[in-house]
Amino acid sequence: MTTSDRWRPILALIVLSSIWGYTWVLAKHGLDYSPPFAFAAERCVGSAAALFIALRLTGRRFTLVAPGQTLGIALTQVAAFMIFQTWALVEGGPGKTAVLIFTMPIWTLLLGWPILGERVRGKQWLAAACTLGGLLLIIEPWNLHTSLLSKCLGLLAALSWAIGTILVKRLRARTSVDLLTLTAWQMALGSLPLILLALVVPERATDWTWSYAGILGFMSVFSTALCWWLWIYILDRVPAWEASLSVLGTPVVAILSSRLTFGEAFKTSEVAGILLIGGGLALLSLFGWIASRRWPRLDEGSAASAPGPVARMPQQEHYQATRGDGVGERVGHARP
Repeated sequence: MTTSDRWRPILALIVLSSIWGYTWVLAKHGLDYSPPFAFAAERCVGSAAALFIALRLTGRRFTLVAPGQTLGIALTQVAAFMIFQTWALVEGGPGKTAVLIFTMPIWTLLLGWPILGERVRGKQWLAAACTLGGLLLIIEPWNLHTSLLSKCLGLLAALSWAIGTILVKRLRARTSVDLLTLTAWQMALGSLPLILLALVVPERATDWTWSYAGILGFMSVFSTALCWWLWIYILDRVPAWEASLSVLGTPVVAILSSRLTFGEAFKTSEVAGILLIGGGLALLSLFGWIASRRWPRLDEGSAASAPGPVARMPQQEHYQATRGDGVGERVGHARP
């Protein structure tokens, strides 16, 4: 990968983490106007509509590719994740239980090794240890004053997200599919169980005001439609475990925005956790940058001019990456 290719996912992660982090503050305000399950269904429906409009404006096809696999992604990464996340918030509130969702990188790392063959190697363990250690300091699992049900729901949301992540990686490894189209159908199919649940579960009616319309519009278009597309874009370009660790910038932004918005004091463990996560993310970027400079691109050097099939470089994997327009191109992803 070239240096510019390496920095695009990093820029996408910065945008995603910033928006998703501030979403927790907006969600707290949004729940003042709408009940939890209705709120989840409304934002997903609005997101699906925005994505299909984007497909139309960009001239992409609406064709559903790999319907079975796309349905599996929709049911895990959208429907199950949103249901368990919302239920956890109802049972335990938006405190430490909600942050349990960000144990997702642990499950992704455990599942990605046997299923995808993505292993953490060498110095990458240092980055993983820093980010996961920072996460533990923020969550404080030894000090969760919530019900067992709420904790289990938060973990189920994290597991659902991790399974959806693995399914996206498997689909992209086997099938050529436009990323925006995949995101649109994922959101549309995942919205159906949420709509059904909102109709079945007895809840108060949504208080439709201009303030709520603004919150819902931002969360539908930016925090759901745009960010889920960015998430799939990132997964298409880096290993699942690395993308999952990188998204831990989200709880950091969430804590900072929450404390600044509501005038809350920072705890020592939170500051230490934020510093560890920031250090781990910096190490991930540094190791990736070193790896991109260590190995030449396929069209450069002796490997490109060698006769016959291109020889596989030591500790380097070649995989099929797809640009946003759906056209595949082979690139090298170097592993240190």
